[in-house]
Order: sequence, then structure tokens, then C-alpha cells
Amino acid sequence: MLILLLLLAPGLASAQGAQEEYPLGPDSSRQAGVPRGQVTRYTWTSRVFPGTTRDYWIYVPAQYSPEKPACVMIFQDGDGFIKEDGRSRAPIVFDNLIAKHDMPVTIGIFINPGVLKAPSPDQQDRFNRSFEYDGMSDRYARFLLEEIIPEVAQHYNLSTNPDDRAIAGLSSGGICAFTVAWNRPDAFHRVLSFIGSFTDLRGGDVYPNLIRKTEPKPLRVFLQDGNHDLNIYAGDWWMANQSMASALQFAGYDVKFVAGDKDHDMDQGGAILPDALRWLWRDYPQPIAKPAPNHGGDKRTAILDPASEWEPVLPDGAPPPYWIDRPSAMPPEWQSWAPQASALAVGVNDDVFYGTGGRISKVSPDGRTSLVRDYTAEHKPGLVGVPLRSARGLAVDGNGLLYACEGDQIVTYGPKSRRRLIADKVQCQDLVVARSGGVYFTDPGGRSVWHIAPGAVPRKAAEFIGHVNGITLSADESLVLVDDPELRWVWSLSILPDGSLGNMEPFYHLEARDAWSKTNASSMTVDIMGYLYIATDLGIQVCDQPGRVVAVIDPPEGQVPLAGLVFGGPDHQELYALAGARLYKRHLLRKGTTPGIAVKPPVPQL
Repeated sequence: MLILLLLLAPGLASAQGAQEEYPLGPDSSRQAGVPRGQVTRYTWTSRVFPGTTRDYWIYVPAQYSPEKPACVMIFQDGDGFIKEDGRSRAPIVFDNLIAKHDMPVTIGIFINPGVLKAPSPDQQDRFNRSFEYDGMSDRYARFLLEEIIPEVAQHYNLSTNPDDRAIAGLSSGGICAFTVAWNRPDAFHRVLSFIGSFTDLRGGDVYPNLIRKTEPKPLRVFLQDGNHDLNIYAGDWWMANQSMASALQFAGYDVKFVAGDKDHDMDQGGAILPDALRWLWRDYPQPIAKPAPNHGGDKRTAILDPASEWEPVLPDGAPPPYWIDRPSAMPPEWQSWAPQASALAVGVNDDVFYGTGGRISKVSPDGRTSLVRDYTAEHKPGLVGVPLRSARGLAVDGNGLLYACEGDQIVTYGPKSRRRLIADKVQCQDLVVARSGGVYFTDPGGRSVWHIAPGAVPRKAAEFIGHVNGITLSADESLVLVDDPELRWVWSLSILPDGSLGNMEPFYHLEARDAWSKTNASSMTVDIMGYLYIATDLGIQVCDQPGRVVAVIDPPEGQVPLAGLVFGGPDHQELYALAGARLYKRHLLRKGTTPGIAVKPPVPQL
């Protein structure tokens, strides 16, 4: 971790009547004997941003050789960086630094934002800059990785190593650069932001909070801003950049923040571009690692085991069937069906049950796999291989009995996989079993939760104004927790003496991408400290007892949303996740609850 704060005395510039000057240095001017790269201009029509066109430029250093993959650096607002008479003069700086070996041989891609041309001259174009740059979704990253980089790679040998890729921009282009690397750390590890718009133009002001909560990513980040930057309806740029630097430092990132006293311009940024690039590429090709844990009040350090990552759980060490290992290779009729027909549960003997691909299987603690139920023989009419039934929700009671939502039925499986009907003609998406033997299940179509007391018929326990999906119990089984994939919260309801539910509150507040208000929350599980783990589009969000997100755990191999989530293993510190149609596990520092055993968690820190 490295951070540099060059803070100027407040009011100093005003007292002297002038702001500091930032002259360009020798690395921003042509030098005798330095090999000169070539810049070529192109035009691109996008598919990710339909109908938009834009100019982009490719800089190729003189030292480039097709035999060796070149590093790549992408600049937003490309025309401002590519000009040799502007403040940035990136091609000149690249030539000088590459010649000095202060940065590796790097191909630069300088891209303008898209414009949707109007049909006629008396109509205005639609300018996509804020839409593309200020949002927090992965759409612009997909534009780069699915369109621009593959196009350039047809002509030049580009490295695919994320340590060999950097991305940069100013203002909205600065937050765009960070967003690309934040969403796709598998593709970019180096970020350069000048006067970055980490404000509420399109929700980017939440980044400092997300950085403090989210599992660290292998990123190196350079930030610059001036204390005379914008202060408008969307926020204070100077304060926002300081918050970003503070959050990155807190989370342990390799970050450098250079502060000055200029306005919303590239006066300082252009002057320090050579040094910023030196810092960004220093120690190359040494890889950029994940930040080390910060033990100074970071909730993630009490949850994440730094020595553990996600690992696949494979049946008996044998290669998995093609529909598990490569869901995209499944028959077309399976691709839309199979990921939805997935569920996960843990048994009293630490067995993990998972339902996917038309089967319910059991993985024992020693890694052996056995089949509990095979639906594939009962295929849908006209669709051979697509089962008539599937397991959606799975749960285990304190006696080790497995409960499953199968089509319009709820059933149990006992010894020797003996099947018994619990409820018929019900719409069950997910379910949970209390110590009393009562079953609670979600009915998405009816926007409700139902209760089945032992030996009784189902009855509606609660109605909701929105959608319902996953369901679980609090650690002490006093509450039923229900998520809504369309909203940003998880409902908390108390279990009343007659088994009905009351005192409903939208208690757990989740984080969400700005592109959608929904989280796509699915499966949930709890630990013995009373923390709730929710599988969402952002990853596994961890909420403390008061309902606040304190950590976000990266999903296995970036796969979201997850279809199942549960604690298991001999010490109940293995978090199992069903991603697509593949099962993963990861060791955590927290212990999950055991079926049939209620645990009173400690009083939370409010």
C-alpha cells in the first residue's frame, strides 16, 4: 500500500491572488534520438451501445514487435489525450518513457464517447458521454472487451494479462476507467484518473462505501484532483476524490493521490502524466496482488480467510458432465431452464445437497458424491432430456430429513431416498424448516409466504407488495427473512405463536448497481453471529444484525447471480455456492448455523 497526499494550505492560493502553475516537463516534449511511434485514426459503430459511432486512435510504439504481446493502455476522451499540442500529449510521453524503459512497450487506444446521430440536420444528436462513462454497470467494460480490444487485436499482438493492461481518463472518463477495472479486474489491473467524477452524476458517489465493504481486488490506482475543482448539484469533486483515496487506503489498495489547487482541467494532470505513468507501471512485470487485510475496523477481516479462495467441488474427482462444466454447451432448451432449477442445502451430518441439471445429489464431508433423486427419466413432452420436474428449494430439518420444492409439490427424502409428499398443488420457490417441524416457503406468483405446521395443510402466513424469492431463518429462529430480487432490501418478519408471521420490515438494506434498482437477490444463509449472507448481482452481500451491508464477497469465477448459498463442512466454516450448474466452496472465519439448532447471537454493535 502506498498513498501520497499533497495537500495545500486552505486559502493559500487565494491569499496570493493566483493559483500554482504546472508547466509541462521535458518528458512531454519531443526529444532528439527518441524513436517515434505511429498514431492512426479509425471510426467505430457499436453494438453494445446500439447505433452510436465514435472516433478512436491507435498509438503503436516504434519498439513494438508482433512476436511479443504488447501491453495495452486505454484512454477515454481520446482526442484530448492524443493531441501533441494539448496538455496531455500522451504519444510524446509514451515515446519518451518507453525509450527510457520507465514503462513497457505499450499500445495506446484512445477512444471518444459515442454519439447517436440525429436523422436530420434540424434535429440534435444524442451524446452518450455521461451515459457511457458515469454509470457503474459493466456495460462500458463489455464494449471494450467485446468490441474495441478484439478489433485492435486483429492487427496487433495484444497481451491478455490484466497486469499488462491499464485504463485512464479525466473527469467522467476518470470514473469510467475505475468502473471498468472495478467490474473486470480479470481484464485490467492499472487505473489512472484525473479530476475523476466520483460524484452523483449517475450514482458514482457510492464508490467509497463499496470499496470499504467489497472484497479487495488486485488493482493499482492513481488519483489526481485540485481543491478548486467543481462543487455543483452532483457533489464536490475535491471532497469526492479525497473520499476515494481514503477508502482505497483503508481497504489496503496500492493507491497514490496527488492533490493540487487547480480547477476542473488538465493543467496539473498534463504536467504530472509522465510521473503518473512511471508510478502506475513501476516494478513491471511484477504482478499486482490483492491488497493485504486491514485489521483497523475492517469488518471483512473477521469474515474472509485470506488464505482461502473459491475452489470447485467435483464428484469423486471425476470430470463433471458437460452440462455442469460448460453450461453454454448444453442443448438450447436446457440453457434457459437449468440455471433456474438449482438449489443447495446442508445436512446435520455435514452432507451438502445440491439440485441442478435434473438431479439432486449429495456430497459427503469426505468428498464422495451420491445420487438422491434423478428426474431426467421423466422428461417433458417433446423435449427428451429436459426433466418434467426439478428441485428448486432444498432444506434439511434437525433429523436430517431433506425437503424439496418439486414442481407444484413439496416432498421429503428420508433414508434410502424414500420420497414422501408434504404438500400438493403449491407454488414453492424456496423453503426452510424450523425446529418445530414447521415449513415456510415462498410463493413468487402469489407474492406470499406460506406456513405448513406439522400434520396440517398449508396456510398463507404473510403477503408482500413486491416479489419474493429466497427464504431463511435467523440464527435463533425468531425471525423469517425473505428477499425480493426486484428491490434493494430483505424483509424481516417475526414468527408469531401460531406460526404466522408479523411485524414485517424492509430491514436489510442491500447495495445495487446503478443500472438497475434491483439486486437479483436469490439464496440466503446465516452464521452464528447473526450475520446474513445474500447472493446478489454484486456478489455475496453480508449484513450485520442491524441490517447493514458490512462486506461484499466476490462470487466464484465472477459468476452471478448464484443459485444457492449455504454453510457446511466439518466445522461449518465452508461457504458453499452453486454458480450456474457448478458447486464451489470457500473457507471463511465465520461458522454457519446447523439445521435444527438455534443459536442466540450476541448483542450487535449498533
